[in-house]
Amino acid sequence: MEDVKINTPSCYSDERGELWTIWNKNESVPNLPFNHDKVAKSKKGVLRGFHGDNKSWKLITCLYGEIFLSVVDYRKDSKTFLETENFILNDKNKKTVLVPPNFLNAHQVLSDDAIFFYKWSYDGNYPDVDEQFSINWHDPKINVDWPIKTPILSDRDKNSKFINF
Repeated sequence: MEDVKINTPSCYSDERGELWTIWNKNESVPNLPFNHDKVAKSKKGVLRGFHGDNKSWKLITCLYGEIFLSVVDYRKDSKTFLETENFILNDKNKKTVLVPPNFLNAHQVLSDDAIFFYKWSYDGNYPDVDEQFSINWHDPKINVDWPIKTPILSDRDKNSKFINF
């Protein structure tokens, strides 16, 4: 999906540890005005999503541990509508994935613990739950082969609707 951007930053390491850049306003494409950062720490098996909205960009990475990230094109007029792209993000590959508006994203923790980080860019107020759309994590129209078959889910994710068109 050409609108989803993947970046693997260069990393500097020495005897003290590692240093890498997640986002740089002068190098990022597109150059977005990020205005909100979020962090989720979760244990193995936790699955969050599929969630999305019609106004926010999300730059996603895994700062610690390993996650399986799934991104779905949810734009009904797109030639890639309901296509899915999956990624392994971890603190070793340091990849970032830029998810545009009207895409769904979900992630599942593969390591014992993981820290999921995302930067948000949107106009106006934060698109909280009431402005977001959620699709059930095992909707057959999306058909993701989740690595852990019995995930730990929130009530929101357990009760999310299936696609009905």
